Amino acid sequence: MTSSGPRSPGSAALVRLVAAREVSSRIRDKNFVISSVVILLLLLGTMAFQVVVSSGEGTSRVAVVADDGRIGPAVEAQGEAVGVDVEVVDVPDAAAARDAVEAEEVDAALVDGTGPAPELLLLDRDPALEAVVGGAVSGLAVADRLLEAGVDLQSLPDVAVTPVGDEGEDDGQRVVVAIMGVVVLYGLLILFGQFVAQGVVEEKASRVVELLLATMRPWQLLAGKILGLGLLGLGQIVVIGAVGVTGALVFDLVDVPGELIGTVATVVAWFVLGYAFYACVFAVAASLVSRQEDLGSVLVPASMLLVVGFLVAVQAAGDPGGTLATVTSFVPGLSPLVMPVRQAAGEAAGWEVALAVVLMLGAVGLAVRLGGRVYAGALVRTSGRTKVREALRAERA
Repeated sequence: MTSSGPRSPGSAALVRLVAAREVSSRIRDKNFVISSVVILLLLLGTMAFQVVVSSGEGTSRVAVVADDGRIGPAVEAQGEAVGVDVEVVDVPDAAAARDAVEAEEVDAALVDGTGPAPELLLLDRDPALEAVVGGAVSGLAVADRLLEAGVDLQSLPDVAVTPVGDEGEDDGQRVVVAIMGVVVLYGLLILFGQFVAQGVVEEKASRVVELLLATMRPWQLLAGKILGLGLLGLGQIVVIGAVGVTGALVFDLVDVPGELIGTVATVVAWFVLGYAFYACVFAVAASLVSRQEDLGSVLVPASMLLVVGFLVAVQAAGDPGGTLATVTSFVPGLSPLVMPVRQAAGEAAGWEVALAVVLMLGAVGLAVRLGGRVYAGALVRTSGRTKVREALRAERA
């Protein structure tokens, strides 16, 4: 009767072990904790700042002297036309108007608005308010001159304005949410790519990798690293998204219909694809060196690709249907940052999103297959910097 030793764990179990090790080690990492707290504080701080700015945009009060029943409504209508809230207050004479301005009971006072010498009294210059009052006074003056010439403006037809839907406002809100999401996405891709790269170099420098490779294959180690940190990053971006949506509702910054929540979900989904690609690229690049000091040089190409994607995404917010945004939204590595903005703006058709996802999945598959070979060949080479060709030859041998 023969006895067999303990069965070695399967591939999936080894990958899970490595993933659990990465999660537990990073959760205890001060840099990870600090970066998470900083991101959340920046997000909440940005929303609080928007509340403060919005609260400062109150109603401007304008005192009017000797109103004949036309100047007050004209000033209010002019303000509404240009997006400035104006409240008109009647005062009996110029002295009362000046007293109201000096006491800061009103922001401005209009004296003799329909007369030959209108005067606007202010403590501090306010170009927007000056333009509103000036436009109203000028409009009434022109109407009076035309009436004297026999032209009755009231006989002219009014244009009926019928807004159709609120797609424009919703699109603008979705684009803002997408841009904020892309900023977070860019930061997390850089952060977790660096985590993967630093972990690879630390294991090579300490020779821990040699012990790990005695019990598992290189691809299992690579897959475990990517999976563990990916789950951590996914959890982080979901928390950030939940805090962002909740904060927007609490601060009443935006109306959050299903489309905006869908935009957050879109950013999260693109994070998964972007992380799978960049984590593999960063890990493979890091396996080529053995010292932290040399890490920056090998990460430059991948980091530059991320920077380009971020800059194009910001540009796409202003021109989501432009050639640059359209083309780059299909380029693997750039699409996770650019396509969410185009989707939020309603400029990406369903087939375009599907094609970008397929291309990105193909790029991830190629990065895993080719990168895994380079990773396997370079991982045990701890002397200096390894070239990609040398790593591939070592892997084949």
